[in-house]
Amino acid sequence: MKKIFVGISGIGSYLPEKILTNDELSKMVDTSNEWIVERTGIEQRRIAEESQATSDLAIEAGIRALENASVTPEEIDLIIVASSTPDYIFPSTACIVQHKINATKAAAFDMNVACSGFVYAMATGANFISSGVYKKVLVIGAEVFSRIMNWEDRNTCVLFGDGAGAVVLEECDQDFGILSYDLGSDGENGDVLIVPAGGSRTPASANTVNDKLHSVQMDGKAVFKFAVKTMGKSTIKALDKAGLKIEDLDFLVPHQANTRIIDSSMKKLNLSKEKVYTNLNKYGNTSSASVPIALDEAVKEGRIKKGDNIALVAFGAGLSWASIVMKWNRGDTNG
Repeated sequence: MKKIFVGISGIGSYLPEKILTNDELSKMVDTSNEWIVERTGIEQRRIAEESQATSDLAIEAGIRALENASVTPEEIDLIIVASSTPDYIFPSTACIVQHKINATKAAAFDMNVACSGFVYAMATGANFISSGVYKKVLVIGAEVFSRIMNWEDRNTCVLFGDGAGAVVLEECDQDFGILSYDLGSDGENGDVLIVPAGGSRTPASANTVNDKLHSVQMDGKAVFKFAVKTMGKSTIKALDKAGLKIEDLDFLVPHQANTRIIDSSMKKLNLSKEKVYTNLNKYGNTSSASVPIALDEAVKEGRIKKGDNIALVAFGAGLSWASIVMKWNRGDTNG
């Protein structure tokens, strides 16, 4: 059986127009621009309008990726939406996207691996193509984290923002596209990053709402330690599977969570800043959307060229991690 190589044929992203700066946040909670920038590198973040749900952001990013790939919605075989903030428990946000973009032939499902979700979803979508089941897959990472924030908790509310990013996956030229991936989890420490209520373990009640248990809770030190340890290790594993060394890596797009995490992780990999893309100063942590948004911007800025060996790496609740190594298969600078 002929080996099918899978690459990105189109890419797009969407950020809500509303900007929430650190100075504006300092009027809502006990913090300051200097405190936030020093500890996170974040200067501002985007906030969805009250009328916007996760599917609305996902649709915008998805349409842009389809246009970039010159693919019509009717050609898409599968839609995967990675999100921790779906419109509803069910139906899936992917099904809402499928209907609203008129992808009439597409199967659709959601994937919740928190901030690792997009990379997990991309690996999943690629396997559907490489196995010969589907030809064109739309993968979207979309979040409206502003809806699950405790805006009185300065340790979490300063970190996150809203946004969406998407890619179209298709067969590409031999020896290009996705070369390998590394996925993993550590469920033993799942409680260090959690939204405690709203599921079957702790259903919604007056008490859970009053106690703000439907908001993100995080042990920042534990997450930091996990992230620094995991991001470099997962990247190396994926490179090994691809038969590559760190010296062969041309560019890395990490999950945009915290500049100190990124800097510490990249120091372990001995990567120069020129090879690492960051944009969290503008958007904060957009969870599963952060990697595709950053990848989209890096491509459009001409930072990634055809034939470059690139890596995507993320970590998140679960605890989870994911990385992908690919040889960039597009020759233009707009995707």
